[in-house]
Amino acid sequence: MKSPIPDYLRQVVENARPADSGEVAGYIEVLAKADASKMAVALATVDGKMYSAGDDEVEFSIQSISKAFVYALAIQDTGLPQVLEKVGVEPSGDAFNKLSLQRSTNRPMNPMINAGAIATHSLIVGPNATAEQRVDRILKALSRLAGRQLRVDEAVYEAELKDANRNMGLGYMLKAAGIIDGDPQEAVRGYIRQCSINVNVRDLAMMASTLCNAGVHPVSGEGIIPHQSVRQVLSVMTTCGMYDAAGDWVSNIGIPAKSGVAGGIIGALPGQVGIAVFSPKLDERGNSVRGVIMCEKLSSDMGLHMMDISQVARATVRTSAMTITGCADQPHEYVQEVPIFDLRGAVRFAGAERLTRAIVHEFSSSDTEDPGSGRYTNARAVILSFRDAYSLSDVAQRIILENIRRLRAAGRNLVVVDPTRVLKLHGDHVPEDNALRVVRDLAEARRYIGGTGCRAVSYSDSW
Repeated sequence: MKSPIPDYLRQVVENARPADSGEVAGYIEVLAKADASKMAVALATVDGKMYSAGDDEVEFSIQSISKAFVYALAIQDTGLPQVLEKVGVEPSGDAFNKLSLQRSTNRPMNPMINAGAIATHSLIVGPNATAEQRVDRILKALSRLAGRQLRVDEAVYEAELKDANRNMGLGYMLKAAGIIDGDPQEAVRGYIRQCSINVNVRDLAMMASTLCNAGVHPVSGEGIIPHQSVRQVLSVMTTCGMYDAAGDWVSNIGIPAKSGVAGGIIGALPGQVGIAVFSPKLDERGNSVRGVIMCEKLSSDMGLHMMDISQVARATVRTSAMTITGCADQPHEYVQEVPIFDLRGAVRFAGAERLTRAIVHEFSSSDTEDPGSGRYTNARAVILSFRDAYSLSDVAQRIILENIRRLRAAGRNLVVVDPTRVLKLHGDHVPEDNALRVVRDLAEARRYIGGTGCRAVSYSDSW
């Protein structure tokens, strides 16, 4: 059996494809030649599962998305109080490259606009560090976050450096205001190199999921960003990450986010999922047109808006097995092992995804790289238990019903334990023959699967 989530992500991409407005970033020669037809989306859970669709291996320069992670590094290298002395946290309401500082403090408004990002870059490693030392620190950190070695796109760097007059002007303004201590040209060159690091959506989703996971890499388990830094970064991403579109973004999509002019956007929903989208054409605010549409659909369909408090508890999944025998209509020695998937708590996307992964793990073919997989490939029956689930969000309902459809299509004898009927059997995913068996407890499920007189001879946790 295959997970339905990749199929859904392909639908997300195709849903956004007809939107053809916007323009590529024409002021950077390399970006002006980008293939505007490329599109991709990726999701990474806080326990390391990656899903993606579209042109997910196409690389593009990280651009301003780097600002969020470099801000975290600056806090780590210099300390939050010292960073706040140099860079504010207020939305600017202006374009990202505006030549302006706060009147009262001479600080850049926030680290997500160019002036703030240049000041932030100058704080990496230490006040006397060179641009090369700072970029080396940034490149190594971003590579650890992505889980692979990243590189600087020299063509993008040279193209941006060729037309860096405005950023150089910002650098000298910061120097005159006492925000930058070192050479402003060094700071600007280093900032442009950090923006020229190449990534794909899978890299960005994993980087975002590390923020969602309190700074701990979901796959390696390595603590990369301190908890305090994560909280600060996510807060500023929420209010400032989408420039002067931040208010619309928070209202409509509700996920801490950061965009880049190469067409990438990341979203980081704490404790749940990291999101990345890519499409090169930008709107007048510098955000990917199709990327915003993809994020809107993900947020709407999956209930990811951070202000949605209709369900507040977390869900857990437990997989166990029941061995039954002694059925009246079968030979006495006939034994069958029935896997049970038990979903508990308030179930949203993350819980439904975890259930999906458990089902795929147990029913797929055995994989030597995934120990324990395929344990129940030959099982004729399966039980889904919602006895301890007290609510299912809309997206959880859809994912679970699609899993049910696929299990039944594979010929499994499926029984649902749902005494309070939290699973709503309606809509497109209801079994066409309306023959889904819903029972009140495991004893009733056992009798339905095994027949009159069957008994359970063992019961054990398996995952």
